[in-house]
Amino acid sequence: MTQLRDAETEACPHGPGAQGAYEQTPRTTATRYQSRVDYDRAAVHAVLDEALVCHLAFVVDGGPVVLPTVHARIGDRLYVHGSSGGRFSSLDGRPVGVTVTLHDALVLARSWFHHSVAFRSVVVHGTARVVADPAERLDAMRALIDHIAPGRTAESREPTRKELASTAILAVDLEQVSLKSRGDNVVDDEEDLALPYWAGSIPLAVTAGVGKPSPDLRDGIDAPGYARHYVRPRACDHEH
Repeated sequence: MTQLRDAETEACPHGPGAQGAYEQTPRTTATRYQSRVDYDRAAVHAVLDEALVCHLAFVVDGGPVVLPTVHARIGDRLYVHGSSGGRFSSLDGRPVGVTVTLHDALVLARSWFHHSVAFRSVVVHGTARVVADPAERLDAMRALIDHIAPGRTAESREPTRKELASTAILAVDLEQVSLKSRGDNVVDDEEDLALPYWAGSIPLAVTAGVGKPSPDLRDGIDAPGYARHYVRPRACDHEH
């Protein structure tokens, strides 16, 4: 399992160190495995900040829709990126759900039934707001780019007016939030412990190769550090 650091001792790239816990609500109360649920802000933020992709869920014409996209967090607000020509622009003021999941290990038990995955998953319930304020839009877009590669906004150009017009950004306040996690421990039935099958966990992690330069890159432009040695930022991690 990944060793997590205390978020209160290190600066978070997307806001001040988180303190306290989110309020538990009927919507964020688990119906199963309640012992795995947490509402600690720092632990929630660690998962949101590490994950590269989120899934946004909403209802259209009476049916559910789930879309994968990128996100970024600034304080207690989550920003989600989309196209102004798609469905995102119609979600202003409507309820949405956002989930992210990190897979830390495969858990292989002696029985089929007890195979599992070690994970950390955050579920957010809220009301979407289409970001219209120019300054907030720019801050959100900067956070989205730096979420993918910290410092990248300083090494790339800002969007043009045309590009801004084609981009939709949703804001969802982090109010109804929960974190569910499972460790990498194997849980087998006692009568299965003597079976001649290997049991244990296989750690998983996001790994990246060396950045591949574009063939039309100008001469003399060196790859930045995050392109040569890319790792997911963990500055907001919290012991959990």
